[in-house]
Amino acid sequence: MGKRLDHVIFEKLANLTSEPTIWWQSTWWSRGALLELAEACESVLRDGGFKPGCRLALLLPNSPIFLALSLAVWRIGGAVVPIDYRSGYVSLTKQLKHAEVFCAVTYRGKAGIVPLISEEGIPCVISGLDSPPELMPGRPSSESSRELAVIFYTSGTTGDPKAVPITHDNLMANISACFTHIETLTDDDVFLNALPNYNSFGFVTSALLPLVAGIRQVILNNFMPPDATMNVMKDAQVTIVPAVPTMISLLFGASARGFLPPRGLRYILSGGDSLPPGFFERARGELGVPLLEGYGLTEATAVVSLTPGLNKIKAGSVGTLLAGLEAQVRGDDGEVLPPTEEGKLWLRGASVAQSYFRDEQLTSARFKDGWFDTGDIVRFDEEGYLYLMSRESDVVFVGGFKVYALEVERVLAEHPAVAEVAVVGVPRSISGEIVKAFVVLKKGERATPKELIQFSRKKLSYYKVPRIVEFLNEMPRAGTGEILKRKLESD
Repeated sequence: MGKRLDHVIFEKLANLTSEPTIWWQSTWWSRGALLELAEACESVLRDGGFKPGCRLALLLPNSPIFLALSLAVWRIGGAVVPIDYRSGYVSLTKQLKHAEVFCAVTYRGKAGIVPLISEEGIPCVISGLDSPPELMPGRPSSESSRELAVIFYTSGTTGDPKAVPITHDNLMANISACFTHIETLTDDDVFLNALPNYNSFGFVTSALLPLVAGIRQVILNNFMPPDATMNVMKDAQVTIVPAVPTMISLLFGASARGFLPPRGLRYILSGGDSLPPGFFERARGELGVPLLEGYGLTEATAVVSLTPGLNKIKAGSVGTLLAGLEAQVRGDDGEVLPPTEEGKLWLRGASVAQSYFRDEQLTSARFKDGWFDTGDIVRFDEEGYLYLMSRESDVVFVGGFKVYALEVERVLAEHPAVAEVAVVGVPRSISGEIVKAFVVLKKGERATPKELIQFSRKKLSYYKVPRIVEFLNEMPRAGTGEILKRKLESD
């Protein structure tokens, strides 16, 4: 067991206190200023009765107070529970009750939820985004291990939220492995922290990784509008942008409108969803930088695999496994397959969680003998590069054949009129399911369902061809930009 995450970060902040560390609202904050805010939060928490093993809910956008409260909670020996503050009331209160939080902290923009949460017996206070709350009245709650750092609620693109407990060791293992894998980070780098920090990908890669490394970060509480974000990136001289494909697409649009990226921008780290065809070429042509694609899971802290270097990009691959992770490719009956065959990915390692929080049934279904069942269909090539074929829930069974939704989506995305596409299975009594595609067309473009079906017939086996094509103005999305297929299936 190495140093705790909070010990490492506090040591960084206490060293060279005048050095800039976070950019917030057009101003660089020094390490000392962030340290003072964290210590002020710690004092308020202790005065309110927060003890080791307690859990604090953060219903906040990306901000200095989000980081400071996390550091203060960890220093006391508790855990933070970041929750999407834009969630519906029912989902929000369900998660707060499940986590049995000491208190919830939100900001003035969501003041309307304070009485609603308080009616459920959960104390809820308002904080400034760069100043501590005045009081932190908590409630008694059961204690968890002091090793627990974060509980993330994740539903991915399907199902109800799952509570994933991540320890300090998990976080340090994942962050350290990212350092080793990327190899090109320098003290002069500046990260963009615009991915939602209530999501593990955003919190780990955009907020915690720079803090652990002593690298500067630019905090944005909203990526929109992208034109303004591009201006901020230029003003703060951002060099590395962790992003999801939706954000990258918006940066392309901003660039086309004349809002150019900073000259020092070195690369974009893409995760959270599969990159559409042509994004690698567009990134180099329109933004002048390479894309490093990765793959991650909340249950593995954040990052599972990543392109191992700027000169080691393989189109279609999500890179190689981070150090400290082991993988097996298994068949439908649980048998271990050769890695070059398609099958379900199982993982184990220092950054992989050991259970779900307070859900024995789901834990027993997904965690077995130290291994975690990701539910994703993958294969590896001879050099160890990982290829994501499909999410398990994205397999459509047509007449006894497996159809990977991702394969169909990639084909339809090659059509010049298609901006976005999502594929699901629709029940049919004879064939079991048929393939249905939801399509958003590019602005000013036209296409018919028949045209897209004919297009896919030239590239896909007959049973993989969509039988239904429905056009949408926009896709339903999670806060991280992922398309919510469960909403498409229910419509």
